[in-house]
Amino acid sequence: MCRVVDLQQAVLAKNDATAHTLRSELAARGTMIVNLLSSPGSGKTALLEGELLLARERGVRVAALTADLATENDAVRLARSGVPVKQVLTDGLCHLEAGMLAGHLDGWLPEDTRLLFVENVGNLVCPASYDLGESLRVVLASVTEGEDKPLKYPTAFGLAHLVVVTKTDIAEAVGFDEAAFRRHVQQVNPGVDVLLTSVRTGQGAGALLDRARAAAEGTAVHAPVMARAHA
Repeated sequence: MCRVVDLQQAVLAKNDATAHTLRSELAARGTMIVNLLSSPGSGKTALLEGELLLARERGVRVAALTADLATENDAVRLARSGVPVKQVLTDGLCHLEAGMLAGHLDGWLPEDTRLLFVENVGNLVCPASYDLGESLRVVLASVTEGEDKPLKYPTAFGLAHLVVVTKTDIAEAVGFDEAAFRRHVQQVNPGVDVLLTSVRTGQGAGALLDRARAAAEGTAVHAPVMARAHA
């Protein structure tokens, strides 16, 4: 059993070193990564498409890389925004790793990119442990997933710099308890902000983009207690 743990620690240590290098290299050219994590069906792609469209309208140089086990459906949707988009097929791997991301960016990412949005594989377990060199980690949850989601996936929510709730237009219909959700988020990640969004009504449109731009310009992001403990 110790051998398995040692191997896992070695894998994560190597990933962290690669992520640190990638973050530094991108920062030197003025690019910041935003890592988006969620369960399947959270509405992550729909929200991201809207933010990319707004970025283009506002003249913000952005790009998006989306990862899935199979199909290029998400890349096709995101490409409608008119910004550079790349699909990564993981062939069964449930998460992205820093080395994989770096390899896919090489020779593809436009030099003037200010923000790179990475839509991670739909999964709140495996991706939570892997730093991709991001400066802003965002965890999304839809109102249909239940108020106890943060308690069920404490690592994912506990390491987030920002939490986003999606599909708020149907919150009342599904009986979503916003106060309970916020309380559970604060249990695992004290002080983190929670944004409410709805692609259908436009609630929160541009909020994610604004947070990302602020972080890229030097505004301090939330420092999760769990991240300090891990460090």
